[in-house]
Amino acid sequence: MAAKPGERRLQILQALAEMLETPKGEKITTAALAARLDCSEAALYRHFASKAQMFEGLIDFIEQSLFGVINQVTSEESRGLRQVELILSLLLHFSQKNRGMTRVLIGDALVGENERLQVRINALLDKVEAALKQSLRIAATQENLKPDADFGALANLLRCYVTGRWEQYGRSGFTREPLAEWPRQWPMLYFACLSQAGAPVSA
Repeated sequence: MAAKPGERRLQILQALAEMLETPKGEKITTAALAARLDCSEAALYRHFASKAQMFEGLIDFIEQSLFGVINQVTSEESRGLRQVELILSLLLHFSQKNRGMTRVLIGDALVGENERLQVRINALLDKVEAALKQSLRIAATQENLKPDADFGALANLLRCYVTGRWEQYGRSGFTREPLAEWPRQWPMLYFACLSQAGAPVSA
């Protein structure tokens, strides 16, 4: 039985993500993708107008996956600094479980592709940074951080930590796992947050 259009689109995106998991990071061609799916390139283009649209499908999946959980965290956890911890942990877990998606997030898989794809990733990361900044502001309202703390600089620092871990994972051929140092590094990041604190707080 032939797959339904939505199912076939999902199969194509899954195959693309799997092909991106190769440590060598070869450029993915539609011919290679079609061969993996045992179909013609024309069959791919019945579901996606271009390879760029396939990558956009992956970016949509990443965004929905990440912000579905981030929104859950911010709605269920009232403590600002705990929100920060959970968001950072989520971002590292997602990368470690999704090697191909990591290559999209760090832009490695987008080299030579349509420039609008990198614009999409940049916008996604800006949203992550904004979520972290909002959690830091909440921490300030709870008197964990000073009201005049530099939330923007701190949120950017946390973003750079995550993207740096992603980058190391991808560039190491997926041997330097994002979560490897997390239990030791979160306390360091926590105290970096507390350097902006107006009073001592408990973890």
